[in-house]
Amino acid sequence: MNTSADQLKKIEAQEYDDLVNQTKPKPTVLKNCIWAFVIGGLICTLGQIILNFFMGQGLSKLDAGSATSVVMIFLAALFTGLGWYDVLGKHAGAGSIVPITGFANAIVASAMEYKREGFIFGVGARIFSVAGPTLVFGFAVSVVIGLIKVVFG
Repeated sequence: MNTSADQLKKIEAQEYDDLVNQTKPKPTVLKNCIWAFVIGGLICTLGQIILNFFMGQGLSKLDAGSATSVVMIFLAALFTGLGWYDVLGKHAGAGSIVPITGFANAIVASAMEYKREGFIFGVGARIFSVAGPTLVFGFAVSVVIGLIKVVFG
């Protein structure tokens, strides 16, 4: 009796999977890639315009780069707080996540989500819940690359 019940469950599961595969929308990979490229490029173009502005004001390239990063992070945090960055992310995908603005979005979104739990146990404890793994693996890879450079010259 158990065997026939198990077979029936397998058949039902397969029928369900077939139904889901028929009804779910097919991803438009090419369109998504184009949008990611365009939006990511526009974000980087905005960064270049800001960098050129700061260099035109007499800042060195290093100082202008630092100031540009601060402005881009501020804009991403502001747009996240206003709810605009989520709308951008729906259309841009990885194009809005990969630049430094995506990192700022991840931190601010986590802070906003856990704000209701308080500033210490909510925001303070969970602000890096999304961006934390990126930092950990980024630091780990940089240490490994540094060691490889030291050992192999």
